Amino acid sequence: MLSKIGDIEDPERIKGLICSYPASEARKELLSNAYDYYCEFKGHRWIRPKFKRVDVPIFLPLESDLDALIANTRDKLSVFLQLLKETGADSGEAWKLRWIDVDCERRTAAISPTKNHNSRTLPVSANLLSRLLKLPRKNERVFASQNLDRFRWRYERARNELAVKLENPRIHMIAFRSFRHWKATAEYHRTKDILHVQWLLGHKRLSNTLVYTHLVNFESDDYVCRVAKTVDEAKTLIESGFEYVTEMDSAKLFRKRK
Repeated sequence: MLSKIGDIEDPERIKGLICSYPASEARKELLSNAYDYYCEFKGHRWIRPKFKRVDVPIFLPLESDLDALIANTRDKLSVFLQLLKETGADSGEAWKLRWIDVDCERRTAAISPTKNHNSRTLPVSANLLSRLLKLPRKNERVFASQNLDRFRWRYERARNELAVKLENPRIHMIAFRSFRHWKATAEYHRTKDILHVQWLLGHKRLSNTLVYTHLVNFESDDYVCRVAKTVDEAKTLIESGFEYVTEMDSAKLFRKRK
């Protein structure tokens, strides 16, 4: 990207372009880090500028908004979003998923790490597994038949159209990473186990996971309740995140926080 806006063999020129680039301090820091690696590779000398990241609140979507996106997007994109929601994988990790990583017997998906994360093997629902297996097998990777940035652009277009259709401005704010934020928060809400969430996300440092503890309000008693009268109904509710409460009149009661 830098090579498109300036001569990357001229460190001082690139330094000025990075500092004046119309982006956040975090984005400028990423550009600076990328060019620093390039200078080290090429043997160039430069003084890397320092940027101070500004902490912004993490946007936490509603589960109903995520489900609306999954239900209203096309096959491959819809399955991709469901994978993000169920596993909390980074979009780059989900993009690298290979057919060999999907274990049908154990109903798991092996996640290959990106961004210095740890690898892990995560459970997936029967519904997601069924949808994965219906996708065409064009190469060894499940989703990577095109560029991830192009795939993200398709998602953003579909997302914006749905936000207008449903008159829901919150949907405009949902990025791929929002699915990961929701999963991490929901798991901490459910388990109150920060080490479990750290493993789920593949974080090497606990400090990266602790941010999700601030997004949970354990005082909330707002629940959605469901009743299951058969084993299949109970199984479906559990796979949807409901937890068993009790049994009354030959029916099992389940609940899930809103």
